[in-house]
Amino acid sequence: MLIDAEQLINYQRCRRRAYLDVYGDLDQRDSTNDYVLKLVQDSQENQRTVLSNQATVQPDHPARDWQAAATATLDLMRQGVDRIHQGVLLTQTENGITLKSNPDLLVKHPGLSDFGDWLYVPTEIKLGKRPKLEYQVAVAFHAMVLAEVQGAWMETAWLMLRDRGTYSVDLWDVLPRMQEILAEYIQMMVQQQEPEVFIARSRCSLCHWLSYCHAIAKTDYHLSLLPGVTPTRYVQLQTLNLLTVKALAETKPSHLEPLPGFGKEVAHKLVQQAFSVLHDRALLIEESLQPSGHDANHYLERSIHGSYDLLALLPTAPVELYFDIEAEPTLNLIYLHGVLVVDRPANTQIFYALLAEHPEDEVLVWQQLLELFKRYPTAPIFHFCPFEVQTVERLAKLYGTPYSQIKPLLSRFVDVHERITRLVTLPVENYALKQIARWIGFEWRDPAANGAQSICWYAQWLSTGDRAHLDAILTYNEDDCRATHHIKEWLVGFLMETIADQSAELA
Repeated sequence: MLIDAEQLINYQRCRRRAYLDVYGDLDQRDSTNDYVLKLVQDSQENQRTVLSNQATVQPDHPARDWQAAATATLDLMRQGVDRIHQGVLLTQTENGITLKSNPDLLVKHPGLSDFGDWLYVPTEIKLGKRPKLEYQVAVAFHAMVLAEVQGAWMETAWLMLRDRGTYSVDLWDVLPRMQEILAEYIQMMVQQQEPEVFIARSRCSLCHWLSYCHAIAKTDYHLSLLPGVTPTRYVQLQTLNLLTVKALAETKPSHLEPLPGFGKEVAHKLVQQAFSVLHDRALLIEESLQPSGHDANHYLERSIHGSYDLLALLPTAPVELYFDIEAEPTLNLIYLHGVLVVDRPANTQIFYALLAEHPEDEVLVWQQLLELFKRYPTAPIFHFCPFEVQTVERLAKLYGTPYSQIKPLLSRFVDVHERITRLVTLPVENYALKQIARWIGFEWRDPAANGAQSICWYAQWLSTGDRAHLDAILTYNEDDCRATHHIKEWLVGFLMETIADQSAELA
């Protein structure tokens, strides 16, 4: 068995992925999506940039012949080469498992080793901006293998991070954790212990096993598909033998409240979420708190008045704007402001695409956005999640827009995501725009389009000049704006219907 640092990184992110990468049926894997390919390309370009002003030597060997690579690397280390790029180090554990280390750089330092009065220190070049623990564990793995190969330990190891620069890894702090992770990984692989499926949106979205794992989870509607069921909470639910949506939906919230990481609010939300999924219906969040008996009428009166108050959170105006942004994080660039203008008296819906065809046009489209907003001075501006508001504030500071101009603008923003998660529980796997909009019947013209794909399209436009990529971005962004409008209209209708039903019950 061969183990490398990449496997340990994957193990920390998802044990099941690490297992399936070795024992899984490769035919069940998803094809690598464009965004993952872009990340790989960006990482390689970042490495080239970092190494462009450094003289390095790369060991010469046949592709994927790791023994030959290790021999060539060892020859360079014996020669005392200052910097070795993409070297390969091999060592074996007591139980015969081969550990393969391939740090981005081996840098020569003064010291004593089996080679003479020098030793090598590993350095990893990462596209990320933070020294994540998984990166530090990988460097500690390189350091451990390197110490075996050169017969000497180094005092530190290094991460070279984008924008942040060089970061010193405290090996004596990270090594015990790395060795623990390595031992757990070896045990899992040797005993072939396949980890249980657990779907976590942020962790699974780019994994090539997502479709395979998701299909398994959907078979019995695994609790990880319920919003709010984190890995930690799932373990707590297992202790109560709550393993199905039905079981959780029929549980009294008070039984969950004492569990670590729960409390009253989380317990009520999880039970109501399970009930919503079990019965495939939307629920007003207050329903889970409704008392019974002689308090019911008092609750109903309060609920009705509360519903009217909630409607005030979703203004319906003659003209409404629906706003969605497309951004490229690696360039710190906003390349599209999409605005759907819904004019009720005129019965029109017009989409405006304020597009920066080149990165330097960001300031131009920012000014165009302000002009468009100024054209409709009283229209509420609906968006989904806080990113749009945060971006407006950031661009205003970046381009010196007076706060007196921005302050009244900010008061017009209405976060549809915040409203819907505050007011209702929906039978969805998560409260992302696509999940909610699709549940209420909206579909994107390109079903596979998403924010990551938009970033790829923009990169392809910049590199090829093919306007088809821009057209794809505009279609996707317009659909995002229309989906936000669709959700807002549905939510208003749902609240109105709930008010009518409760009024009839009270009468």
